[in-house]
Amino acid sequence: MKSATIHEIKQELSTVKPAQLVELCLRLARFKKENKELLTYLLFEANDEQAYIAAIKHEIDENFAAINLSQLYFAKKSLRKIARIINKYCRYSGSKQTEVELRIYFCSQLKESGIPVERNPVINNLFLSQLKKVNAVLATLHEDLQYDYLRDMEKLQ
Repeated sequence: MKSATIHEIKQELSTVKPAQLVELCLRLARFKKENKELLTYLLFEANDEQAYIAAIKHEIDENFAAINLSQLYFAKKSLRKIARIINKYCRYSGSKQTEVELRIYFCSQLKESGIPVERNPVINNLFLSQLKKVNAVLATLHEDLQYDYLRDMEKLQ
């Protein structure tokens, strides 16, 4: 089965009655956890982005607290998991400012965690890739925001 394009789906959704549209959304939410999480964000959290960021930062803190520091292998696995979580939440939000803030927070938490970033090439590459993503998104933001976030970036290096 070939899936329809976004344009075709948009046209079809515009002809659907509101009650049927609710039914379609609920059915979509049943299939995948990510669909349900995205709908939750759009319905309940999209109107207060700062509270959304604070909740994600709290989740990041909990994940950093749960990192097994006995071996760098386990730390590396946990850090990758946290990076995947951040990627997912950034996709839900779609806001460049949210993405920059979360990635800078991740990097600062990594620095504060005491994990030897420079000693392990995989962890170092993860850290550098997050910084590269921040710099790429930072270039698209307004000058005033760039200045604020660049000051935060200087603390990381």
